[in-house]
Amino acid sequence: MTDPTHQPASHPASQPASPPAAATPSTDTVEAVVRAQLAKALGGRRGMAEAAVPTLLFTITWLTASDLDLALTVSIGAALVLLLVRLVQRSTVQFVLNALFGIGIGWYFVHRSAQSGGSEQEQALAYFLPGLLYNGGYAVVLAFTCLIGWPLVGFMVGSITGDPTAWHKDKQVVRLCSRLTWLLVAPCVLRVVIQAPIWLAGNSGSMDPDAAVAALGVLKIALGWPLQLAALGSMIWLLSRNRTPVEPDAAPA
Repeated sequence: MTDPTHQPASHPASQPASPPAAATPSTDTVEAVVRAQLAKALGGRRGMAEAAVPTLLFTITWLTASDLDLALTVSIGAALVLLLVRLVQRSTVQFVLNALFGIGIGWYFVHRSAQSGGSEQEQALAYFLPGLLYNGGYAVVLAFTCLIGWPLVGFMVGSITGDPTAWHKDKQVVRLCSRLTWLLVAPCVLRVVIQAPIWLAGNSGSMDPDAAVAALGVLKIALGWPLQLAALGSMIWLLSRNRTPVEPDAAPA
């Protein structure tokens, strides 16, 4: 009776049955689900580039030409060109529209600053305020979801299983999703902690406004996608450590 029980484990011919299941990991593990959803949310390399290029051009134009109108024109023009390319290719315009939305909010803050009599340097500083507010608000919301035990990343799992809250029954899944959500919080907090004092110093006059704009422009690039990719790399590392089964209809044992 001993030999038959050991035969399947040592018989190589019995193993090929498992690879097909592993070849389609999109729904069999929490880790695979989150990886797929993060890739979809970011739009891949192209989506990340489309989100970064307009801001990158605004910063470079301002630093080289010190012309706010020109910087805004170049930034908006680049986003419109990217949008046109997407339309011609009949592909999703979501990420370009996100960039245009961000530029539009930045332009609104610049316009308000100009209406209140702000100098061109103060108007340029106003362009960076929406980013600070966004990162601060985003960090607060994500942290709140973790603190109340409903981490936002968990809903990515729910979108795959078909039940938006079933994942919450498994404490192991909740812990994993909380860690992943905290990793998304970290870059936002770091941006605010580093950039907010410079923005305040530039507006209060304790720091030269031109120097503050230049510093914020450089930091916006340095703390943008490089920092986000570092966070995502940490998430991928964490996701590669375990394989937590997705059980959409299973209650906790």
